[in-house]
Amino acid sequence: MTTRTTQEKPTRPALTGKSGGVRGERLFSWWTLATGLLVLAILALILITTAKQAWPVFQDMGLRFVTSSIWDPNPASGNPVFGSLAFIYGTVVSSLIALLIGVPISIGIALFLTELAPRRLRGSAIMVIDMLAAIPSVVFGLWGVLVLAPLLVHIYQWIHDVVAPVPGLNTIFGEPIGTGRSFMTAGLILAIMIIPIVTSISREVLSTTPQANKDAAFALGATQWEMITGAVFPHSFGGLVGAVMLGLGRAMGETIAVSLVIGGATNITPNVFAGGNSMAAVIVQQFGESTGTFTAALIGLGVVLFAMTVVINLAARLVVRRAEIRVQGAAT
Repeated sequence: MTTRTTQEKPTRPALTGKSGGVRGERLFSWWTLATGLLVLAILALILITTAKQAWPVFQDMGLRFVTSSIWDPNPASGNPVFGSLAFIYGTVVSSLIALLIGVPISIGIALFLTELAPRRLRGSAIMVIDMLAAIPSVVFGLWGVLVLAPLLVHIYQWIHDVVAPVPGLNTIFGEPIGTGRSFMTAGLILAIMIIPIVTSISREVLSTTPQANKDAAFALGATQWEMITGAVFPHSFGGLVGAVMLGLGRAMGETIAVSLVIGGATNITPNVFAGGNSMAAVIVQQFGESTGTFTAALIGLGVVLFAMTVVINLAARLVVRRAEIRVQGAAT
């Protein structure tokens, strides 16, 4: 009796889903490309339309629009003069103060939450930070002008008295304005406003550091701080710079809060306790009463602010790229 064995042919997997998957990938790539191009198109349209509306003041003032500090919309002679240098200066000074105060605090909080904080504390701390980010800017401004500024006058005066004998410092920390509404107060308010943004992004960036990198640093005998500086910071440098740039963008573009606490003066002075103004603040202060070339000048301030943010972000990208190349070279 002979037995025959039959060999079953292996069944091939169905290919019905393969073409659909390829089609879906193509649609997804086209969609992401379209959305990216849409963002660039919107930015280009914003720049073109605002530059077109601001063209009368650019044509009239020329380069003096950014090199002159005289801003006189209603002069006695009848010829208005629009120079934005004082407002550019106020924007830069208040934003730098905000970064100098807010960034170290933000990165310190992010490091604490990712490396040192107990698990039970992290959730509560993150919730408080998110709530702080949700507070409207006008609330910060009102608190700053009604509560913080009057309290800071005495502190500013004490600092001025302490550094008065020191050349240089007595100029930077000069005689404070009586209302407390100054570059420093605006910088402090902006620092409080950017801390939640920079902290949240920094925390997410720092948490992406591979645990193997940290363990390797500890295995080589590194302390906690040496592990952070040798493993965490190099891996997270690009993301941290991005977080700082987002905070800087928030600081440079803030309107209501800065308008309430910066003093509203057209002033260029090294004294951070003096009053001044910023580009975003002067736009919101004067746009309602502007007409003609005056309106074009205020829109021109927006164009200059837009250009400044683009240049700063490009410079930050260049710094990140060079740092990445240096890190890759050290690794090889």
